[in-house]
Amino acid sequence: MTPSTGNLFTNLPAKPPADELFEVLTQRPGWKIERITSWGHATPPGEWFDQTADEWVVLLAGAARLQIEGEPAPRELGAGDWVFLPARLRHRIEWADETRPTIWLAFHIAPEVTKGL
Repeated sequence: MTPSTGNLFTNLPAKPPADELFEVLTQRPGWKIERITSWGHATPPGEWFDQTADEWVVLLAGAARLQIEGEPAPRELGAGDWVFLPARLRHRIEWADETRPTIWLAFHIAPEVTKGL
């Protein structure tokens, strides 16, 4: 097996794209790591992410507000902030910085991988 390398801050779009960019960096059965680039993107009103996998995500650059269902107010996130979102925990991006890219590193892991840990 050969190693893969890259840089999380290169190959970003020169101007804001129409949609968030989801790029799988590596994956194996039961898990994947992806870079997500937001540029002022937010979850459409009334929509929620409701994922079947656990997700650990860290905000590497930029800023965002993450709303978790049942919490009274969105969480303010800046560079270095991370959150663990268990599978089926509904959440949404209320706001992301429009003036610069907001770069996330997300680690998705299927619940069966962590069962019994």
